[in-house]
Amino acid sequence: MIGKIWPLVVAAVSLGIDAYVLAGVLPDMADSLAATAGAIGLGVTAFTAAYAAAGPFLSRVLAGRSTRTALLVALGAFNLGNLATALAPTLGVFLASRVVAGAGAGVLTAVATATAGALVADHERGRAMALVTFGLSTGTVAGVPLGMLIGEQVGWRGTMGFVVLIGVLSMVALALRSGTLPQLPAARGTGTRSVLRSPHIAMGITLSFVLGLASLGLYTYLLPMADERGLGGWGFALVWAWGIGGVLGSGLIGKPLDTQGPRRLMPIVPAFLLASFLVVWLVDHPAAWLTATAVWGASGWISVPVLQQALTRDRTEQAMTVVALQMAAMYLGSAAGSAAGSALLAAGISAGALPAWTALAAALGLVLAVLIARLTPRPVRAAAAASPVSRTPEAQHALAESRCP
Repeated sequence: MIGKIWPLVVAAVSLGIDAYVLAGVLPDMADSLAATAGAIGLGVTAFTAAYAAAGPFLSRVLAGRSTRTALLVALGAFNLGNLATALAPTLGVFLASRVVAGAGAGVLTAVATATAGALVADHERGRAMALVTFGLSTGTVAGVPLGMLIGEQVGWRGTMGFVVLIGVLSMVALALRSGTLPQLPAARGTGTRSVLRSPHIAMGITLSFVLGLASLGLYTYLLPMADERGLGGWGFALVWAWGIGGVLGSGLIGKPLDTQGPRRLMPIVPAFLLASFLVVWLVDHPAAWLTATAVWGASGWISVPVLQQALTRDRTEQAMTVVALQMAAMYLGSAAGSAAGSALLAAGISAGALPAWTALAAALGLVLAVLIARLTPRPVRAAAAASPVSRTPEAQHALAESRCP
């Protein structure tokens, strides 16, 4: 299976790196562009806003022509934006370049994830879509330390050049890939308005926002939280624990997702996320924090493919639009979480108390996940579906129930 989708996974790695790489070189960029750190930080806002806007509204338009064309155009915009960032002479050019890169990233995420699911058999969709998330999480984890390492050697422009290199390699791999890519639906009923009319999907998009706010939003303040609890010396280890948990979680969830289905897994994810926040809030021991942050990272990244499967397994024709909305909501939630954390700190709330506030969001996520699980169809056994004559009344009842939304 990996042979079919590895170019999409490489593209996802470049997206993950780009999303957080600026954090490691922000001071150098501010000095180089004669701007404040806050002004450079607006680049993250510009990237996120463009990502959220472009994914839902442009992915369907581009994919309506050709899946390969949509992927190459999105990667081209992403690479062009990052190249402009690397060469930016002024703050204005820098911010504009982040808009272009973010728009390309938003379209690429939606089209790549939907394409990965369409390239494999139904019983492998969970693993295929989870591999794209694995690429995103790997790039996110590696982005900050790699950016800092390259930046120390050749400067922040070299760091952005590295992101461009990864993006170009994935673009070449897609261009040279043998075989045709499946045509993704772009007919009536697959647009944003039509998709959001479903309470199931609308609730899932809301959950994606809440989990992004809780998991990625709180991650912004991991080091200040550790400092306040007397664990500042463990900061580097905690960052890596969160990252390794995310990579392992997204890398290993595919098979259980295909065998168990999202209905069973959906409530488990926010439950573990909530438990990790409570441990970080209530316990000060390094071992407890290392374990909790690893579970936190794993739960946050596992939620992406699990929610994708829950929302798209019976709506494959709407998968691209659903994924675009889901990922847009997640990144907007991340930005909102960071902003909320900043506001709480400005209001006098201590960094050590932030997990308690975030636990409230995780609890809301748990409630939404339970509701979504109840609306998610049960998996239908292939043998039962293929042999209607041999079904018992009980089997026929279970099959009918599984098809009810």
